[in-house]
Amino acid sequence: MRYTLLASLLALIGCGESTTTPPPPTPEPPPDEAPAPPDLTTVDFDPGPARMRRLTANQYAAVVTDLFGPDVVPPARLEPDSRTAGSLALGATVTTVSPRGVELYVDGAAALAGQVLAPERRDRWVRCTPDATVDDACARDTLRALGRRAWRRPLADDELDRLVTVSARAAEVLDDFHAGLEYGVAALLASPAFVYRVELGDADGALDPYAMASRLSFFFWNTGPDDALLDAAADGALDTPAGLRGEAERLAADPRVEAGVRAFFADLLELDRLGAMTKAPELFPHFDETLGPAAREETLAGLVTLVVDERGDYRDVMTTRRAVVDPKLASLYTVRAPARRGFAEVWLPEDGPRLGLLGQASTLALHSHPVSTSATLRGMFVRETLLCQTMPDPPAGVDTSIPEPSGDAPTLRDRVGEHLEAPECAGCHTLMDPIGLALEHFDGIGRYRPTDNGATIDPSGTLDGVPFDGPEGLAHAIREHPAFGPCLVERLYRYALGRVPERGEDAMLDALAQRFSHDGYDVLGLMVELAASPAFRRVGLDDTTDSEGEGTR
Repeated sequence: MRYTLLASLLALIGCGESTTTPPPPTPEPPPDEAPAPPDLTTVDFDPGPARMRRLTANQYAAVVTDLFGPDVVPPARLEPDSRTAGSLALGATVTTVSPRGVELYVDGAAALAGQVLAPERRDRWVRCTPDATVDDACARDTLRALGRRAWRRPLADDELDRLVTVSARAAEVLDDFHAGLEYGVAALLASPAFVYRVELGDADGALDPYAMASRLSFFFWNTGPDDALLDAAADGALDTPAGLRGEAERLAADPRVEAGVRAFFADLLELDRLGAMTKAPELFPHFDETLGPAAREETLAGLVTLVVDERGDYRDVMTTRRAVVDPKLASLYTVRAPARRGFAEVWLPEDGPRLGLLGQASTLALHSHPVSTSATLRGMFVRETLLCQTMPDPPAGVDTSIPEPSGDAPTLRDRVGEHLEAPECAGCHTLMDPIGLALEHFDGIGRYRPTDNGATIDPSGTLDGVPFDGPEGLAHAIREHPAFGPCLVERLYRYALGRVPERGEDAMLDALAQRFSHDGYDVLGLMVELAASPAFRRVGLDDTTDSEGEGTR
């Protein structure tokens, strides 16, 4: 299903460059002629092991807001997120918490408890009137209700007893019921049961129903389960395929799914890196600290429109002429701003070079250097992120620098030529650089330029045997690439389960990819199918993955 480096190299043998655009794609057969999609419940596969996942900073903040309201301020500093295999979601399954990180979680929990039990807010969770400074029954009722939502499961009697005891002892010392209860709430929020998502399976590999509820809610909403989902877990509704599908469809139809879609694509495209992006101001006068956040919002808003609002064909993300811009981006793209403030839709010129994901500042600026463009970084983005093809690291000691422009080599295509000729570099750069060179009409922040150092830019190339000419041709070649749809399936699978799939799961990935194609590349539909599949509700009993979460595939 996935293209390996060897397959990519073989596809390029004997394929010269051309300046022609790819032929139009072959029309897909009408739905009544298309083959029936596979039945996912009958796919023979070996489920991988479950993971214990720490809440990312974004998830932590979302859970706090859900529980306590938007006026409660989440901690500004927590243990930093880290990436594994390019993903924060996977990083959350393998990273540990440092001693300083433990202190930050404890301090954050105490600060939250103080806000939650402030006089103007405490009525949301403290729905009883204490009879005395120490009122175990009132404390128990409060901590039981809050604990069910915070820990995403009912608290065991002994767990609840300990929290009530903490609250009672603090209340005695402080001579104040609510001040004592703060300590119980703080202990609740500092617990690993809040900070981590624990996924356990039974002897047959069936996921615990409350773990299933959390897996569903974080997948679709990027936050903890609501009361209805926890009730479904308690009632056994998540134990049946029909009940699980029903809840998945409910979550997909809820407006909160926008947050889940944003979280997945932000992780996939590494859009968090835009906040720390730097560019040389003397070379890019249009760059300032607002460009990164604006570029992130353009990409995510456009994806929400396509995926959530329209339930459209995901492949159109490559070729759409619709952009969601604010005045900053409109100026960068040299189009008229559709609104004086904020973001609004604009349609880019049909005869222009800018279209789809490859024409957005988020992609172009993020995969460039601070002082220049980068054919290699942009090509690597296409290969690894969009097509799931692994590019190896350069050999040790190899000089990866690009020569400075000269009269004989003014354009980047001229200057990267030596990489394509050096035996130790050519294998990988032949796969990446021709793709990135197709985007050379866009500078290091995504602004269009007609020439490079006064010389004509040649944006032609081939992608796995398909010739293209410029960004439009490349975008269409990626859209129709046989690995583009299946790559999203694999990345979504990773994100949902918190790990890299193993070889025993290839059949399930193939079946999901066939389903995705049959259903018109509807991402929300794919999410429902994945959530309703055995892959989502079953876990393996043995952990065969390596310490970095790379799996055995």
